[in-house]
Amino acid sequence: MHWLRTEGGLYWTVFVLSFLGVAVWESLQPWRELSEPVERRWGRHALLVFLSYGLSALLIPLSPVLLAVSLSNRWGLLHQSWLATPARWILAILILDLARFAVHRAMHAVHLLWRVHQVHHSDHDFDVSTSVRAHPVEVIVFQLTSLATVAILAPPPGAVLVQQLLSAFESFFSHANASLPPWLQRTLGWLLYTCDTHRVHHSADFRMQNSNYGDIFPWWDMLFRTYLPAAADPKMTIGVDEPQLAGRSGFLFLLKQPFLPNRQ
Repeated sequence: MHWLRTEGGLYWTVFVLSFLGVAVWESLQPWRELSEPVERRWGRHALLVFLSYGLSALLIPLSPVLLAVSLSNRWGLLHQSWLATPARWILAILILDLARFAVHRAMHAVHLLWRVHQVHHSDHDFDVSTSVRAHPVEVIVFQLTSLATVAILAPPPGAVLVQQLLSAFESFFSHANASLPPWLQRTLGWLLYTCDTHRVHHSADFRMQNSNYGDIFPWWDMLFRTYLPAAADPKMTIGVDEPQLAGRSGFLFLLKQPFLPNRQ
């Protein structure tokens, strides 16, 4: 019960504060003007959040942190007496992040997964609410991946919680409709994904879209040669180039989008 309260309280605190902080930042220093009213976008994307998290909680009533707690005294790749606690924490955070990188890359490489993930990419604007524009199936896939990774590793519960909090913050920060000063991007861009770096991934250009898959750290893209430098050009085209999706972004349409016929 202690971990349940701690996880829930911290996660939703970081979730709400990160969203509000980035929302204020991009309203004061927008990267470019949005093509539709913010309230319409936020309302549609909020419905996706409620549905996705509700279904995930209903179908998978176990969080990665609670699973890690239940495995704390059992076998796992990181549950080794010779492995120092700091090393277990660092490896757990890195491997959990690597798992999300791998699934994200698979979302682009596997056609059926791409149809689901395309809901996220079909947004022709780019702002803090884009981070939660995800089909419920995608949310469940990532949740199952996290649970499977934790089951294999048996990592420290605290490390799993830190990774989840960093991921929640990064999700909003990397989707901000804002730009960092060039000097800060050059420095921070080596440590975390920023909005200028992740924006490349949301380009309608296929080559750019198939890059920068990382969730928190850019190191996996650098290692696997899928990293592209930051882009802050306000004229770049965001979204996907598919005529059947043009001008269609209602909540119900987003839910059925992966199942539409005649898709590339």
